[in-house]
Amino acid sequence: MKNRNYRQTVYACFIGYIVQAIVNNFAPLLFVCFQNEFGISLNKITLLVSVNFAVQLLVDATAALYVDRIGYRVSCILAHVFSAGGLMSMAFLPDILSDSFAGLMVSVILYAIGGGLIEVLISPIMESCPSENRQKAMSLLHSFYCWGHVGVVMISTLFFSLFGIGNWRIMAMLWAIVPVLNIILFARVPIAPLVSEQEERISFADLVRNRLFWLFILMMICSGASEQSVSQWASSFAEKGLGISKTLGDLLGPMMFALLMGTSRAIYGRHGDRMDQRSFMIFSSVLCIASYLLISLAPHPFVSLAGCAICGFSVGIMWPGTISSAAVLRNGGTVLYALLALAGDVGCSAGPAVAGLVSGIFSDNLKTGILAAAIFPVLLLISLLAYRNNSSQK
Repeated sequence: MKNRNYRQTVYACFIGYIVQAIVNNFAPLLFVCFQNEFGISLNKITLLVSVNFAVQLLVDATAALYVDRIGYRVSCILAHVFSAGGLMSMAFLPDILSDSFAGLMVSVILYAIGGGLIEVLISPIMESCPSENRQKAMSLLHSFYCWGHVGVVMISTLFFSLFGIGNWRIMAMLWAIVPVLNIILFARVPIAPLVSEQEERISFADLVRNRLFWLFILMMICSGASEQSVSQWASSFAEKGLGISKTLGDLLGPMMFALLMGTSRAIYGRHGDRMDQRSFMIFSSVLCIASYLLISLAPHPFVSLAGCAICGFSVGIMWPGTISSAAVLRNGGTVLYALLALAGDVGCSAGPAVAGLVSGIFSDNLKTGILAAAIFPVLLLISLLAYRNNSSQK
């Protein structure tokens, strides 16, 4: 009965991660449209991506200062208000303001605040819900971001195919309904008391003096960058860089990326206890490097698109696997996981920025930009090998 009482809380958490998938992945489907309709350069489009994740990073860094004061319920409601507000404003601000780019930027900042709060709040709320197996519940939670990503691409692509890309403003308003509905859920579902702070925790000073901590920080940066360098540019890459239709590009690019990323996380969530985590992550890093090379160097468009899909599978384990590995830093507590989330967001901002900026230098050649971003899975592989060697010496 107790578990059933929190069932709607779990559903609200799942939807929360779908909302985060919407705010991170809807706009990238429109990058080429923004360029054509508003005359925005690729460098400015890159800035939209960077600001989205930079704002989420800032929210992650400051959330501890106010979340406990105003409470998790109010904070969750505010997160969804900002998410809905950003999506709604995207539909009209670029047309109302004299500078269309400024309108897009304001919208991105609004929904980025919501996305950042969701990232901070949902996992601890989920963790506090009564459950027989919290690890499986958390794995399922993270997979909902992937399924949300798939849904965003599939439904948006179907809408654009039926009604035309020119009606993207209507699609933005329709997506805003999801966070609005979740506001209603979070206003009424039970939220259990969060984890007790009675256990003695590592001080911040001791944490930052630990070399292993910095290794995990680097791994999180590279994990976020490896994922988002391809995810954020997949639609534009398929449409503009490979010269195929938008509908086909979205279905075979970002949607397959998300589908295989979710599959990878589902496999790990179900069978992770039978796998050697470090070996799986090393294999995934090698596979990720190979996928970047396929995307960038393959002469045939569909081979490059296959590289996008393979990349989705390869990055699935990176973020949750790094967080799981960091459990060796016992009693790191909230500070540890908040800093890991910050590092991941740094990577989510840096990866697409590197790809976009290098592409701009080479005449908007996205293949060259993604090839440059391959430095992130390479660094992740080096970090994982260093972590394995460190563990074997103990």
